[in-house]
Amino acid sequence: MSSTVFIIEDDVDTREMLAKFLELEGYRVELASNGRQALDRFSDGADACVILLDLMMPVMDGWEFRRHQAKDQRLKEIPTIVVSAAGRDRMAQVPADAYLSKPVDMDELLSRVSQFCQA
Repeated sequence: MSSTVFIIEDDVDTREMLAKFLELEGYRVELASNGRQALDRFSDGADACVILLDLMMPVMDGWEFRRHQAKDQRLKEIPTIVVSAAGRDRMAQVPADAYLSKPVDMDELLSRVSQFCQA
């Protein structure tokens, strides 16, 4: 089982904070600043045990990324956790395995990630 968490988040501070926290917990981390960049990384061979997906991003937002992910045989099997400040109603419009509101509760994040990955 892969131990790589793929974080798709446009806010640099949030992306780096999540990455450092997960690395300290023993996970490998891949980063992308938007959905298009993430799709490019996956097509270049990146893999993950779970995707942490922000919704509101430039270039390609989380909603569009999920539409592309659902059509891709390899990517649609990767569990996805939506991490957003969009509010529960908007987050629920995106099919996902779990939802976390920003600011992120790190204990809850770790609990959710560990459901899909081993550090």
